[in-house]
Amino acid sequence: MLYATLRSALFKLDAEHAHRIALNTLQTTLRGALGRYVRQRVPDNPVEVMGLTFRNPVGLAAGLDKDADYLDGLGNLGFGFIEVGTVTPRPQPGNPKPRLFRLPEQSALINRMGFNNAGVDHLVSRIQQRRYDGVLGINIGKNRDTPLASATSDYLHCLEKVYPYADYVTVNISSPNTPGLRDLQHGEMLEELFRALKLKQTELADMHGSYVPIAVKIAPDMSPEELDAFALSVIEHKIDAVIATNTTNARDGVSGLRHADEQGGLSGAPLTRTSTLVINQLGTTLAGNVPIIAVGGILSAADAQAKIDAGASLVQLYTGFIYQGPGLIREIAQQLHG
Repeated sequence: MLYATLRSALFKLDAEHAHRIALNTLQTTLRGALGRYVRQRVPDNPVEVMGLTFRNPVGLAAGLDKDADYLDGLGNLGFGFIEVGTVTPRPQPGNPKPRLFRLPEQSALINRMGFNNAGVDHLVSRIQQRRYDGVLGINIGKNRDTPLASATSDYLHCLEKVYPYADYVTVNISSPNTPGLRDLQHGEMLEELFRALKLKQTELADMHGSYVPIAVKIAPDMSPEELDAFALSVIEHKIDAVIATNTTNARDGVSGLRHADEQGGLSGAPLTRTSTLVINQLGTTLAGNVPIIAVGGILSAADAQAKIDAGASLVQLYTGFIYQGPGLIREIAQQLHG
């Protein structure tokens, strides 16, 4: 009830402005004793994935806290893990505003943020000051003005910068809001990226004396044939996990609604079925050899359970968290505990 009242007030504001207000409020009120009390109300349900132990299988997806500015407040909500980013080598403002739109009739969002972030050095400086002690994923991408042929260099730069501070690193090659980025999911560009990432991972593991897993986040809009080819490449190159899925370019389920024609990636309830189908196919092709982290259209414990049943080991929230509030974390953690 409390969150419903707060959401009603926030939804009267511009979406991106409301986002900043909510995060600043969380950071201010939940960094200390109150936050620790809230966190303790979410049941422990430890799960091991990628060689890491997660307090519970419910995580926060990348995109909500791009620069790790709100890590301590968010960390006290009870998430089993948090993923920050997407971060790029150099700061960039992202796309022109407005660039975030609500479609409340379908519990959905459309965003075309465009990897707006303060750059990898800023993110590292924030993480160095954190109190949050849970599993931390760092999501990395390329700058908009970096040619696609040079994209691998951006990913390697970010990987090297964040490696000492991450429990795992996610390679984002699936945002629809950076021109050409999704081309990296296919063919020789994907092979080149995977080879370079694994080589750098080995070098960094030797240098730091610890192995940090690499996950790759994919789009929901690949054909079944493309998805199988991607999964086989993941197995061949020993990528540590797949995150499925990012937002979609499709507009199924929202046609005719206000903002439905805005450019950008659609998330929320309209993505539920599509992302689950992708996870199911990945689960078949990967055959348990590579864990799957599910994200996309999780607005209830039943949605989360369906992702687990389809083959996922962990789930992440974003749009569902915006619409349902922090209670959704506890609801899912309790459901998956059973």
